[in-house]
Amino acid sequence: MKNYLIGIIIFLIIGMQIACRKDKPSAKNQTVSVSKSSVYITNEGNFQFGNASVSLFDEVNKTVTDDLFKPANSRPLGDVCQSLFFFNNNCYVVLNNSAKIEVVNATTFVASNTINGFNSPRYFLPVSNQKAYVSDLYANKIWVVDLVANKISNSINCVGWTEQMLSLYGHVYVANRSTDKVYVLNIVLDKIIDSIKVGYGPNSIKQDKNGNLWVLCNGDASKNKLASLHQINPINNTVIKSLAFTDSNDLPTRLNFNSTNDTLFYLNKNIYQLSINAAQLPNSAIISQGGSNFYSLAINPNNNIIYVSDAIDYVQKGTIYRYLSNGVLIDNFKAGIIPGDFYFH
Repeated sequence: MKNYLIGIIIFLIIGMQIACRKDKPSAKNQTVSVSKSSVYITNEGNFQFGNASVSLFDEVNKTVTDDLFKPANSRPLGDVCQSLFFFNNNCYVVLNNSAKIEVVNATTFVASNTINGFNSPRYFLPVSNQKAYVSDLYANKIWVVDLVANKISNSINCVGWTEQMLSLYGHVYVANRSTDKVYVLNIVLDKIIDSIKVGYGPNSIKQDKNGNLWVLCNGDASKNKLASLHQINPINNTVIKSLAFTDSNDLPTRLNFNSTNDTLFYLNKNIYQLSINAAQLPNSAIISQGGSNFYSLAINPNNNIIYVSDAIDYVQKGTIYRYLSNGVLIDNFKAGIIPGDFYFH
């Protein structure tokens, strides 16, 4: 009899817990409060731990939402969040080590599709309403994605590690980090039609106010290749000028522009800036990392606030520092593990 009563009590407790869970609103009904003050932060997470995330920071309210994906989908985002891209009311979240792209609603962050079949995807770039390109670390190709079917439809053979891409004048310019080339792709034919020789290890590519392209190359000390910065005329695909770094320890990355696209910023342990008209690289930094471990950099085009992440020890949650354009610190806050990039609404 005693065991029977215990059984009834346990049954009733479980039943009450189930009933309570049913009464709770579904996480998928939650909406993300997005405004012009919203800043998205991709957090890579620890390699092979599957703890990547996307955070949301509100510049006005100074609030941080740690993880947009997991509460909305009742599952983790994946392994190593490399980048994201907003397009046609969707957000395409690129997961490097998970070899996939999660397609989520831009307002709710609820996933509608998963695009699989990549080797190690890096960046996503739409070239039409029906088609996008995806660069890759190991595939030796650019992936062509059908945005209607949400699947890989084709590929463009490229040698080595393809990184950031930029669309301009019906072409896509691709930084190839394994070589000294920027590839020029025809988006109708899905093929390479030209290549531009720059420095070794192109990692980022941006466009200035005059329509010219800028390519930052990190070099390779093991190959005796120094880092460099190049300005390119996209009309004839020729290099206008090249600025060379002089120290083999220089490893510049994260090329960015201010809101008027006339001043460059990049990360080389510290943060540096220079005018597009400069004849040489700056000798001193605008912001020193001090005891921090600066990892990623971006400039908010709405207000020129500088965002830089401190990865600390690559294990714990990273810190985001915000600076005025003159280098004066505004504040800081915590994001996810290894904050890798920033995206502004």
